[in-house]
Amino acid sequence: MAIISHNLPAGVGKSFYENLSGGANATVAVNNFGPAAVSLVITRVDAPVVTYVIPVNSGLIITASGVLVFALLANQGGDAVGTIEVTLS
Repeated sequence: MAIISHNLPAGVGKSFYENLSGGANATVAVNNFGPAAVSLVITRVDAPVVTYVIPVNSGLIITASGVLVFALLANQGGDAVGTIEVTLS
């Protein structure tokens, strides 16, 4: 998957990867350039939903197995601007 730019208004979430037929091993890289932190939400097979808060002007790379959904949520007090890239392994 290519690097995708995102610009989410405050209070809006968006799924950037979905595999609802059993999950996949994947890596996600998120960069946050916006005026507020952004939440990365990860849903996996037989696992609790995990949320990571990515502060302004920083990034996060996570590798996980059995990924069903990678989503971003602009719920940290402002718009979320940056990039996301998903790589399947």
